Amino acid sequence: MQSLLAIADPTRRRIVELLAVRERTAGELVEEFDMSAPAISQHLNVLREAGLVVTRAEGQSRIQSLNPAGLDDIETWLQKTRSVWSRRLDALERELRAEDEAKAKAAKKKPSS
Repeated sequence: MQSLLAIADPTRRRIVELLAVRERTAGELVEEFDMSAPAISQHLNVLREAGLVVTRAEGQSRIQSLNPAGLDDIETWLQKTRSVWSRRLDALERELRAEDEAKAKAAKKKPSS
């Protein structure tokens, strides 16, 4: 789950968001943040290692782009988590409805004053 750990950092999440819009050079990414080029480079390395970002050479420039396949681990985790919560919420809803029905039956049985 390296990809989830990588985007736990707000700077790396923002880099992913920026690259989701369009490819950028590292220099363009540096302009978006109040930090040094080496710091952004370190963040990009973490994202590359996690499979979220790919870099290609284009002349003298290195173009950073989002690797959609790198998001698959996160999507799988989200689906599992949603499934668990969905089942739990469904069970809670059944319990609450049963409780409401029991209260309604008890109210009908009470003699009027």
